[in-house]
Amino acid sequence: MVKHIVTFKLTGTPDERRAVAQNFKQALEALPETIEVLRSIEVGINENPAESWDVVLTAVVDTMDDVEKYAKHPAHVAAAALLAGHKADRACVDYAC
Repeated sequence: MVKHIVTFKLTGTPDERRAVAQNFKQALEALPETIEVLRSIEVGINENPAESWDVVLTAVVDTMDDVEKYAKHPAHVAAAALLAGHKADRACVDYAC
């Protein structure tokens, strides 16, 4: 199994960032129904105003090849497009578990 953990820093006012994050979360949480290789996904929106990262996701797939399949799947691409114009930064870690 591979855990794919990604965190995003968004642009805009706190209210704008929260709205974008909520839409993104909703889209991502629907993906396991559509993307066969995606075993599970958990999405969190930061509640701590002292921190600068807005969203974190943990996706679980079977292999590193599945991470690529997930990333290229049209449903994931559509979800990622919700961040267009709002993404300030992204960090990712993929590890075997």
